[in-house]
Amino acid sequence: MTQRKVTIIPPTISRYTAAPINSTKKRRVAGYARVSTDHEDQTTSYEAQVDYYTNYIKSRDDWEFATIYTDEGISATNTKKREGFKAMIADALAGKIDLIITKSVSRFARNTVDSLTTIRQLKEHNVECYFEKENIWTFDSKGELLITIMSSLAQEESRSISENVTWGQRKRMADGKVSFAYSRFMGLDMDKETGKIVVNPEQAEVVRLIFRLFLEGMTPHSIAAELTHRGIKTPGGKDVWNQQTVRRMLSNEKYKGDALLQKEFTVDFLQKKMKKNEGEVPQYYVEGNHEAIISPAVFDMVQTELARRSKGGTRYSGVSIFSNKIKCADCGGWFGSKVWHSTDRYRKVIYRCNRKYNGEKCGTPHVTEDEVKAAFVSAYNQLVTEKKEIIANAEIIRRTLCATDSLREERQKLEDEMLVLVEMTKSIVAENARIAQDQDEYQNRYDGLVQRYETAKTRYDEVAAAISAKEAQSERLVDFIRMLKKQDGSIAEFDERLWGCMVDFVTVGRKKEITVTFRDGTEIQA
Repeated sequence: MTQRKVTIIPPTISRYTAAPINSTKKRRVAGYARVSTDHEDQTTSYEAQVDYYTNYIKSRDDWEFATIYTDEGISATNTKKREGFKAMIADALAGKIDLIITKSVSRFARNTVDSLTTIRQLKEHNVECYFEKENIWTFDSKGELLITIMSSLAQEESRSISENVTWGQRKRMADGKVSFAYSRFMGLDMDKETGKIVVNPEQAEVVRLIFRLFLEGMTPHSIAAELTHRGIKTPGGKDVWNQQTVRRMLSNEKYKGDALLQKEFTVDFLQKKMKKNEGEVPQYYVEGNHEAIISPAVFDMVQTELARRSKGGTRYSGVSIFSNKIKCADCGGWFGSKVWHSTDRYRKVIYRCNRKYNGEKCGTPHVTEDEVKAAFVSAYNQLVTEKKEIIANAEIIRRTLCATDSLREERQKLEDEMLVLVEMTKSIVAENARIAQDQDEYQNRYDGLVQRYETAKTRYDEVAAAISAKEAQSERLVDFIRMLKKQDGSIAEFDERLWGCMVDFVTVGRKKEITVTFRDGTEIQA
């Protein structure tokens, strides 16, 4: 039998790069440098990485320096926002790079899926990666296993860092330490010397203007248009306001000196997605944290008005000072504006009831702006003839009907009761975990405590709302009294500011009789 002979034919080209093994062609090499923060010490590390890899690549005779790709002050938990990284991968897939060098797997990506997906994609296009710290070459047979392990460790490190940061932030919140984006917050600044929140006087006037315009009947949309028309800059420094910005400002408790913390939270440390906190994590409310721009009573009045306008099926219109101020005596609905002869010289704006009465259109006639203005002038002039008596009655109403002492006392008792119930619930849960006991009996005790807490919480919310409503009404009466005291004698023509501050609404009857209801409850038929 003839002995078999095996001759080895060595490979002549690389199975990864398809280049001849003995070829003198230089590999095109790029470096990647990244730091995750903008701190000064990290900036030094960033510059050192760039300088090191530039010199390192150029020092090799078999390498050709392509470029250095960088991302400064960007997290690596995902690759969506890393522009330098994305540009590098795009160039590599386009055939401009043969080898990518970076400091470590954690510099490349702290997300295992991102890391492996990218490396496999590069591999398919004959592009190798070298991680210097771990001494891993991705074309090596052991490379992918090592990268999987190292990426998983890096991802776990990111999760641990994220949890530590989150814990620190929540501890600060629980301690009542407030921080927010001052550069994009109108009216409040951070004092660089003391670190305290201080009022910006110039911007605070804009905030007060927004709240005043809203209480005078304007909508967030019309307020935004007015601010834009006046040339006032937005909190972000832009020229054009939008209604969302105005609405957020009207609802922001920081303007009354308080702060609600953790309105949003990070859902996933990899994606960095923020979600509105709807009860998933604790919130912290800090009262009296800093100087108020808007008094708490005025702020609560605005919240009440926001809630009132959002109720019902009809959309609130604040296009004029008469919007939602004219009521139908028949059905209680609000009058809306209509334009007659809109394209000719007989153009006229009228107001008529928007609702139906007993299935038929209301018999209440329309009114014009001039008729409403004349009715207000007439009613106001009747009011000021009894100025002293009206003011005295308004003061009595404010002291009696708007008193909140008993409600505040009840609220405190309910708050104390809820705290006791929470502690009792914690106690029986801990006891059940330590000592074996009848679970039916335990469940009944637990359910009973929870039910008592829910009952107390429901009443607490009702009392808190009643306090806010009374304080808002008190503030409205204060404005009414202040404005009335400033006025000397009757008026000859319509005053827009007086209308906004003193009138609650006007009612139109079937015979076109107009009754003006002032903020103190006084009704005068013009």
